[in-house]
Amino acid sequence: MKLVIGSDHGGVDLKEEVKMVLKEFRDIEVTDVGTFGTDSVDYPDIAEKVCNAIMSGKADRGILLCGTGLGISIAANKFKGIRCAVCHDVFSAKMSRSHNDANVLAMGGRVIGFGSAGEVVRAWITTEFSGGRHARRINKISELENRK
Repeated sequence: MKLVIGSDHGGVDLKEEVKMVLKEFRDIEVTDVGTFGTDSVDYPDIAEKVCNAIMSGKADRGILLCGTGLGISIAANKFKGIRCAVCHDVFSAKMSRSHNDANVLAMGGRVIGFGSAGEVVRAWITTEFSGGRHARRINKISELENRK
């Protein structure tokens, strides 16, 4: 799996911890699109980089981090084909994949601790989309994106 990760200044410390967790998975290739320091950056710019990588096929999934996970997820969900879920617990992470086929995970560096974030990431990475009746709903979401 090719995974792209990015954060604003509020999530940069958590991003480094998440990257350590991702090293546990030998079949995941991680690309970090920044930011790489604590200087203020605008989270929509980071969301755009991650979402463009997914939309272009350069990445299969993405992880976005900001202070709360909220702003960056709102920005990400503006991109066609992106289903970004804010998850700060394992159950939500599993359901975002199993039922919603989320292709982007968002978390907040000021909301979740490193240990808990690692568990959320592990659950999100290892949970597959269950399809079935959920596929019908995902198709309806795609139809909403195509309406004018």
